[in-house]
Amino acid sequence: MQIETPFTKAIVKKYPEQVVIVLAKEHSGRVNPITIGWTMLTSHEPPMMAFSVGVTRYSLDVLREAKECVIAYPSENQAEAALFFGTRSGRDTDKLALSDVRTAPASLVDCVLMDDAVANFEGRITGEIKTGDHVIFACEIVAAHVNPDAPGRLYTVGTGYRMSGISVKNQ
Repeated sequence: MQIETPFTKAIVKKYPEQVVIVLAKEHSGRVNPITIGWTMLTSHEPPMMAFSVGVTRYSLDVLREAKECVIAYPSENQAEAALFFGTRSGRDTDKLALSDVRTAPASLVDCVLMDDAVANFEGRITGEIKTGDHVIFACEIVAAHVNPDAPGRLYTVGTGYRMSGISVKNQ
């Protein structure tokens, strides 16, 4: 039986929720990472993904200017970096330089990959749509990378900023 309840009480039932880190290069050449919870696959052919960024976030303008990005699926060992990237603004902080995240150059977009992530997807932004207090970006995936030695993916497990790794063996 379903019981009608306010949205704010029902939405907490969505956890655990996946976490991604979106990286984009600023005009100065600095790479700005932002932790995102709202992301999804949108197409197989061509491969496309989407993610949502708050309208007040510094990363919104960085992504609009860069027109390309890397969507990284962090490993459970990257919880501290994910928390840091999601709670600090790149407007006045070089978040990547202050973290212990190892990077490597992306192959087809002007950005970097997160070496220790479970997977990285290079994308070109093909469109955006404003949805209330967020903007959804659509990206065509032009290259994909995996780290077979990475532990399980990182998920958020509820209110606040708690993160949890969930190891899933894929065949």
